Amino acid sequence: MVDISNKQDCCGCYSCKNKCPVNAIKMEEDEKGFRYPIIDKNICIDCGICEKVCPILKKCKTENAPKAYAAYNKDEEVRLNSSSGGVFTLIAEHIINQGGVVFGAAFDTDFSVRHMYAVTVEELEKFRTSKYLQSRIEDTYKQAEDFLKQNRKVLFTGTPCQVEGLLSFLNKNYNNLITQDIICHGVPSPKVWKKYLDYRKSRDNEEPVKINFRQKENGWNSYAMEFKYPKSFYKNNRSSDLYMRAFLKDFSLRDSCYNCSFKKKNRPSDLTLADFWGINNIAPEINDNKGTSLVIVNSVKGEKLFDSISNDIVFKQVEFEDSIKYNPSMTKSVSKHKNREKFFDNLDKMNFDELVGKFIPKDNIIKKVINKSKMVVKKALRKIVK
Repeated sequence: MVDISNKQDCCGCYSCKNKCPVNAIKMEEDEKGFRYPIIDKNICIDCGICEKVCPILKKCKTENAPKAYAAYNKDEEVRLNSSSGGVFTLIAEHIINQGGVVFGAAFDTDFSVRHMYAVTVEELEKFRTSKYLQSRIEDTYKQAEDFLKQNRKVLFTGTPCQVEGLLSFLNKNYNNLITQDIICHGVPSPKVWKKYLDYRKSRDNEEPVKINFRQKENGWNSYAMEFKYPKSFYKNNRSSDLYMRAFLKDFSLRDSCYNCSFKKKNRPSDLTLADFWGINNIAPEINDNKGTSLVIVNSVKGEKLFDSISNDIVFKQVEFEDSIKYNPSMTKSVSKHKNREKFFDNLDKMNFDELVGKFIPKDNIIKKVINKSKMVVKKALRKIVK
């Protein structure tokens, strides 16, 4: 029987719940808003399957030679409406056009986030753009398995722990399965998101019709949080928006994210997608501040899929180590802030703006300007030396 005595040992992937043969496991929300497996001992048959499928206990090791590419979609509209370079849409469309099924994270009607599947190109829009909170997997591992057994192609996308959770659940190689994970900063609490949603509604006096965590009107490097309402909109840059401050300052993440078991270079997924941060230092000719994706090809299946979309993207192969140099989340967990527990302790006691204002430090704008000036001077000196 799986025992989560330390919450750091559970990533909330739902693998144990999906695999339990007698449905003895429920995922229940804790005081921070994260879901953990709770076992009904009256039903449990002590088969040990839940422990066998836990990806943290399993510790999957992969031997491969990943290849890295800077890339973006030639379709400007899709690219503008995507978090980075719009590569996911092409991959997903390729699967759909072959009669396949695509799984990903989407907003529910109440703007909570859960995993769903799509069977048409039109449905893919719900997966586009990042959703910065932990999605609920629910029964999608079982659904994916059913489609695989029907010999339909399946593209399953998610965080690294969700993808490894699926692979552990399946415990079998399927030629018709493609998995795509991301370089994950960490997953914020759905409860924190709900608190922020309620705060926004009270401030804006409207129900949102669309939410975008990565609005790129002012450029990919200066993305903003945006709420669209029937009569108005709210937009604020990532460093000023209250929810994004909590996320980017590492206050609202799941306990396991501070010691993540899935931060590694060699991954069992077929593809890894991310923002290509640091692109100006690696391949500046692929950067126009509209969004550039980092595509890491981890397998032969992933390479074939990348080749199949190559005519629809602008891309350049780069050295793998260079590609992740400016994206530490590939291999390193974030650090837990000393005020993180106080933040959660007061989540139900304070208004959201007061909560963030009290516990989460603001960016030092003056320090940022000085550092940026130093970088400009260094670049100018390098040119003079050359």
